[in-house]
Amino acid sequence: MMANGLRQTASYIICATPRSGSTLLCDLLHDTGVAGNPHSFFRAQDYAEWAEEFDVPVAHWSGDQDFDQAYLDAVLTYGTGSTAVFGMRLMWESLGDLSNRLDRFFPGQASDSARFTSAFGPLVYIHLSRDDKVAQAVSRRKAEQTGLWHVDSDGTERERVRPGQAATYDGDALMQLVTELEDHDAAWGRWFARQGVVPLSITYEMLASRPQASLAHILSALGQDPAIAATVEPRTARLADNESREWAARLRSERRRPAK
Repeated sequence: MMANGLRQTASYIICATPRSGSTLLCDLLHDTGVAGNPHSFFRAQDYAEWAEEFDVPVAHWSGDQDFDQAYLDAVLTYGTGSTAVFGMRLMWESLGDLSNRLDRFFPGQASDSARFTSAFGPLVYIHLSRDDKVAQAVSRRKAEQTGLWHVDSDGTERERVRPGQAATYDGDALMQLVTELEDHDAAWGRWFARQGVVPLSITYEMLASRPQASLAHILSALGQDPAIAATVEPRTARLADNESREWAARLRSERRRPAK
């Protein structure tokens, strides 16, 4: 699937779940100037948008090997940028589709990780998780309802997918989200074990409280100078507010109640 054979530069995949701090981490890594330009290139909903960005024809992209070849070549270039390191972000729900696409180019590989190595070169896997799944669910639910997903450090809107609407508390929906986030995070853990992969583990809580220390740890794993981390400031601000905290407290209370 690669135009020039196996990559010899360092590569990494941020293995995450939504609202775990992955955008913050992607920004930090990009802003070092030495760690690629990571994004969610293989999210099914975004293929068409990225293909347009890459100027890859999409008329018959579904299941089209020529599209997949051109698309991956563009991803490798964009995700590396002007550095010697390729980076990308991958959510659990996108892993199966990516592995299936790569299997068409690298048949007979024994595992997902073998296919990923064939496509992206030797990899560092970064497992980004959030300990507080209740807060994570609240953050995701509010983003889905309001359409506002990210703000810059100065408070200006950075990513809004639709006009805003008021957020409404729904305990059942939030509990379902907590379960889904727990399941997906646990699925990553099982996948690492099956693949024989020992990931670099970073939590949202660690990243949010000590972003530069977390970044330095990752840079060291990538063979880059960890001192660069001290020059990078977060570009993404937290969206949690008093309402978010009230929702989280209410949901925790409801989860503690015995089932009727």
